[in-house]
Amino acid sequence: MADSVFANVVRAPEDPILGVTVAYNKDQSPVKLNLGVGAYRTEEGKPLVLNVVRKAEQLLVNDPSRVKEYLPITGLADFNKLSAKLILGANSPAIQENRVTTVQCLSGTGSLRVGGEFLAKHYHEKTIYIPLPTWGNHPKIFTLAGLSVKTYRYYDPNTRGLDFSGLLEDLGNAPSGAIVLLHACAHNPTGVDPTSDQWEQIRQLMRSKGLLPFFDSAYQGFASGNLDSDAGSVRMFVADGGECVAAQSYAKNMGLYGERVGALSIVCKSADVAARVESQLKLVIRPMYSNPPLHGASIVANILKDGELYTEWTIEHFIYLLTGTPGDWSHIVKQIGMFTFTGLNTNQVAFMTKEYHVYMTSDGRISMAGLSLKTIPHLADAIHAAVTNVV
Repeated sequence: MADSVFANVVRAPEDPILGVTVAYNKDQSPVKLNLGVGAYRTEEGKPLVLNVVRKAEQLLVNDPSRVKEYLPITGLADFNKLSAKLILGANSPAIQENRVTTVQCLSGTGSLRVGGEFLAKHYHEKTIYIPLPTWGNHPKIFTLAGLSVKTYRYYDPNTRGLDFSGLLEDLGNAPSGAIVLLHACAHNPTGVDPTSDQWEQIRQLMRSKGLLPFFDSAYQGFASGNLDSDAGSVRMFVADGGECVAAQSYAKNMGLYGERVGALSIVCKSADVAARVESQLKLVIRPMYSNPPLHGASIVANILKDGELYTEWTIEHFIYLLTGTPGDWSHIVKQIGMFTFTGLNTNQVAFMTKEYHVYMTSDGRISMAGLSLKTIPHLADAIHAAVTNVV
């Protein structure tokens, strides 16, 4: 039999985040713990579906008038309108003046990719600055979209906090007009966010240099527990009348991981510009995936437009506590959102995986959502052993 025409294809390495789950699934240990991928679990470690999501989904199932026709290229109109209001505010002047174009995309990843390709085709500056560190998929998304990726300082491992002076210096040295990726809240992977005053300084610097803000909002509602507060950074940039881009994901805050529900909003200077931008976004989406899926967006729209469901969504919460092991672990409390940077090094992470069957990314990032009251003691024991036995 002749060799395959693909015989020269080499095996690619596992994704550094999703690969953790592959290794976890192969582990037969009854005490194994997956803290790699950000997904909420029940106390029994089972996937969690919010009650409000089940209710909204049941409304769709019970509606005999629902059909399975294609959505428009830009997606479900109600979903787009409600998503823009969620992140920009119901009374946003930009929305009232029709200066915002919103398109439904394939969760956060798809929203970032569509936004990146649009900017690569239609924006005068092709360089995007991303924080160091950032979500591992960011550089790949923007590089393949056609942008040149550079980094700006963000996290200080010595203080386990924000390297604010480094951030300002790097953005200050960026070329005029460059694109800057900003995590709207609950920075992934560090859990470290700028204060409101620091956000204002970032805004002033970026506007003075004409830098274009591109927000990634994957955790609205999970940083402060308040949807409006967590959108404060985005709204700060919209309030000054300038332009910006925002990618939203409902994977985490509604638990709709596999439904792939997201939105891309571009705030423009005028309604005319917004309409032209939307026309070009359609040309990006059409050859990429034609149009987005209906079901997940319908769930989100039902929740956001129904007062009772919306209220129920805002009060479904969880709290986890971690205490006690040698060293200063106060950064765990200060860091916010789904993820936290433990400060553990690669060798300590490898030790915990081998000896305690605890899986996480090699940089020491853990998903707090993967914990339960039952598994916290096991993690605490593993961290204690790693810190005391591994340099």
